[in-house]
Amino acid sequence: MNFLCYEPPRSHDSRVPGIIAIVGRPNVGKSALFNCIVRKRVAIVHDEAGVTRDRISVETEWLGQPYTLIDTGGIGLDHGEKTQDIIIRATVDQVDVAIEAAEAIIFVVNVQDGVMPLDREVAARLRDTGRPVFVAINKVDHYKAEPGIDAFADLGFDAIFPISAIHARGIDLLVGAAFKELPTAESPAETDEDGEETDTVEAEKILKISIVGRPNVGKSSIINALTDSDRVIVSDIPGTTRDAVDVPFEVETDGVRQSYLLIDTAGVRKKRRVDSSVEFFSVKRTESAIARSDIVVLVIDAEDGITMQDKKIADKITEEKKACILVVNKWDLMAEEVVEARKEQTRERKLETKEGKRRREGEVEAPMTTLVQFGQWVQEKMFFLYYAPVIFTSAKSGFHLDRLLESIRYVSAQLRQRVPTSLLNRAIRDTIARHPAPTDGNSQLKFFYATQTDNAPLTILMFVNRKDLFTPVYEKYLAKSLRKSFGFEGCPLFIVAKARPKKVESIRSRRPGTAKPERQSRRRSQRTGTQKRSPFAEQLLRRRHRSAAAARKKEEPRRTVGHHRFALLFRDFLRRLRTSYASRKPPLPLP
Repeated sequence: MNFLCYEPPRSHDSRVPGIIAIVGRPNVGKSALFNCIVRKRVAIVHDEAGVTRDRISVETEWLGQPYTLIDTGGIGLDHGEKTQDIIIRATVDQVDVAIEAAEAIIFVVNVQDGVMPLDREVAARLRDTGRPVFVAINKVDHYKAEPGIDAFADLGFDAIFPISAIHARGIDLLVGAAFKELPTAESPAETDEDGEETDTVEAEKILKISIVGRPNVGKSSIINALTDSDRVIVSDIPGTTRDAVDVPFEVETDGVRQSYLLIDTAGVRKKRRVDSSVEFFSVKRTESAIARSDIVVLVIDAEDGITMQDKKIADKITEEKKACILVVNKWDLMAEEVVEARKEQTRERKLETKEGKRRREGEVEAPMTTLVQFGQWVQEKMFFLYYAPVIFTSAKSGFHLDRLLESIRYVSAQLRQRVPTSLLNRAIRDTIARHPAPTDGNSQLKFFYATQTDNAPLTILMFVNRKDLFTPVYEKYLAKSLRKSFGFEGCPLFIVAKARPKKVESIRSRRPGTAKPERQSRRRSQRTGTQKRSPFAEQLLRRRHRSAAAARKKEEPRRTVGHHRFALLFRDFLRRLRTSYASRKPPLPLP
């Protein structure tokens, strides 16, 4: 029996010691500075204030030393101020968590706006933390903006650095000064059998799991329920999540600790409804998260059912060739209706039994009352993801979240599965024996051997005599048969047919000075006339033979009656000559 132990929530999730947080009021260039330091387009940068909401963390390095950098939303509230906006309050709470976990803080201000009252409020809040604060005066893009730097000395911090996040000016000095305040982390070491210390190597690659779906289907709620914390902002407003937020997560199963990286993504709406550039970039971040993940969890709303947009998102998953798990969330809202339908169905069966009447199959469709029936219905609707397991969950009540983790662990094991070539070929031969390979009338598809070439995605290379005979229908039949034999649940399976190459003599076995094997075979076939020609070549050769025969006929002299008479006389003379020589008599004179 498997026991799942969740890691207790920490102030901030990071596997690398040393945390630097970037804070400030809204729209001062925090996300631009964050992308400039990590040298990637991770956070969304926009002129609109309040674009960043969740705290975004990235493990990066400075001069070969790793550390964690956190981007936060803008602090738009004074100390003690209250607001009815849930998102603003949650954003400030996320900033407080980042400040509490950081060893050094980069305070970003805008030189073009000067010292604002909200900057003084943020400075007072940072001064109370007691942590080293480095003031980054952003948007110093030109020497004309340098006179405004002195005004920020009133904030009460000694470390002031004029920078330009867009042009990457002054970034090295800022990061170098902040990195000096981080604790020096010693790399952990292990002892081998000889007692010598060796560096620990990560035994297993961290599994990346992206949670995708339409807006307001419960993606962030599932991540908070799994981590047992308020890691990402959750609200009833669609489009709350904008960036792709990485959340490290660890699960202990039967004493084995496994590390995962949960990726919370923004909801994807229809393209015609995307009316802002912020949402456009959010969708692009979601697509990038799907591309870099190992397993994709597609969340579907139980109330709305399967919509066309769900199928479009699923189509994106199949295009990226990613393993997938289908999760029907908010099942607690449907549980009562399912229970009532089950009771009604039981009541009808009792009445039919008493009256002696049985419902004929196909007359009236019976309502679905079990999770198995609902799961089959979901797989019928999402037929192109027929291999994906279906899990019914409720992030609010925690219903079947343990099954979701078990499915993730099982699909990851299937994704790493390596089938021996001998077993694979045996299974394929048994499958072909049950259902013969297709033909084109003259020749039949012949299977030689197969081997597994890749795990992500699962790819099987089959060597056949003719690739054109390997039809998509027969490929689907082989894929389903292999799934019955080896599982591959939740993983896409691709079978690639390749025509077996002709037998070629090895280069090492060839004697020096001899011609290449293909040249030797060509010369041999030309001498013996056994080389197979195409129909066009045969027709061309016949035409050449006919032309040569006609030319020879024209060149021959025209025979007359005299020529024919002389030939008859000369032949008779030769006959008599042979006869006389045989009898040893002198030859007769010519007539």
